[in-house]
Amino acid sequence: MSDPVAEKSTFLKMYMSNHPDTLVAYAKWYGKEQLEGEVVTGAEMSGIDCKSMTLTCTLKNGGKKDVRVVIDPPLGGYEDVKPRLLEMKAIAQEGLGMIKSPILTEVDFPWTKVLTTTFLPVCALFYCTYAPLDASAGSAVFAPARFLSPYIRAGPVSILLASWWVLIVMHLLEAVYVGTVARKHAGSFGVGATYVLGTLGFGFPVLVEMRKRIQDKRIESVMKIE
Repeated sequence: MSDPVAEKSTFLKMYMSNHPDTLVAYAKWYGKEQLEGEVVTGAEMSGIDCKSMTLTCTLKNGGKKDVRVVIDPPLGGYEDVKPRLLEMKAIAQEGLGMIKSPILTEVDFPWTKVLTTTFLPVCALFYCTYAPLDASAGSAVFAPARFLSPYIRAGPVSILLASWWVLIVMHLLEAVYVGTVARKHAGSFGVGATYVLGTLGFGFPVLVEMRKRIQDKRIESVMKIE
């Protein structure tokens, strides 16, 4: 399968030649380990595809060195190039102390995604866990749970128990990650705590929404500068 970004790399290289400061920021931040302390005075994009870009850096001593910058996660297509490169620029400039980190001053919960991705599956898990198994004690509403019970409760570690542990562990890990992000990007303790508790309760959709808002603010900040 052909790489949609590599196919248009000639145009991208020509376009990025008009943004030398951005390329230098990429090199200094993402390629600092490859540069091994060398001072970069200029950079050109010599290649780009969905997974990485190659920068040919001019060093203070007059030499040249190629730096490979990994694009993680890989670009899904050519339409992803501009927003991702703008985000990477903002991250590089933040890391180099050239601009301030984006700050979230309010919480915006993705309620629709929370409902479909987390709330309904958790309700189903509660239903299967606490539904009465005695047919004479429960109504027909619990018949599906009684039917599934032999399959999801059997074995030394049942599917039901494993599902609860996976849910709890994943939400805890996601909340810890959001906490580390909130320390840098939350405008107040309340905003940070709300995102952490929201992730602990509702999981991945809240984390994704938080990251998207940070990305949007990053892109907005670099667009203002440009």
